[in-house]
Amino acid sequence: MIEIRAICQPGDADRVAAALGTAFTTGPVRRFPTRDGDRVRLYITADHRPGPQSWPTPEQAYATAPSITSEIGWTARTVAHTPCGEDLDREYWLRKAALLDRIALADYFDEDDSDRPDIQTARHLAAVDAARHLMDVDDAAAICDPRVYVRQQYAHWAQHHR
Repeated sequence: MIEIRAICQPGDADRVAAALGTAFTTGPVRRFPTRDGDRVRLYITADHRPGPQSWPTPEQAYATAPSITSEIGWTARTVAHTPCGEDLDREYWLRKAALLDRIALADYFDEDDSDRPDIQTARHLAAVDAARHLMDVDDAAAICDPRVYVRQQYAHWAQHHR
């Protein structure tokens, strides 16, 4: 843990704090005027960003997953029993994203099609997690392959919900 002090023009304070936030995991920014009153002092508690995560392979992530047919049935039943207009929960989006990823792994989709349902659902899961603060928005932007994120989240979910 380190304490960073930056002195800058008031109009640059947000940009400086944001730049430090990309290099470090930061706490709240404390602002104070300088003695001359022309600039601001920023005090930020920071720590190194964690190293890259170990992403599970599809085989590891889906080792205990039910059959594809069973998951298709579960997603269909869940939608059928959800009142119209009510949001589906995270478990639904995770299991649907994992299901579509597993179907894609079976080579049912064209690899070059960015509008594939597995990619779209994986991106939706990441957006749901970011909106619910289960994932930092910066982390969501850093994920290059949303299907890899689905595998990580499914492996974690399966470990705790079986």
